[in-house]
Amino acid sequence: MKKKNKLTCKTGSKKNIINKEVFDREIALCEMLAKKHKGKCGWGKCKDCGVIPFLYKLHNGELLEDPIKIKKIKNKILK
Repeated sequence: MKKKNKLTCKTGSKKNIINKEVFDREIALCEMLAKKHKGKCGWGKCKDCGVIPFLYKLHNGELLEDPIKIKKIKNKILK
């Protein structure tokens, strides 16, 4: 029987799971909806949303867990 590796948030983490074109399009959608709906969309409030950190992980291969780093990335994207 094959031993299973312990699954973590970093398991299989690698760059470009989604390409730059998809990443940019989805981030642009977040920006547009945040502006149009004053910081929220159908998924919730931007300040509490995990979409941007998730897209960042899938494109850059880096897991964002530090709240300060997450806030910095969100502020940069949702100016």
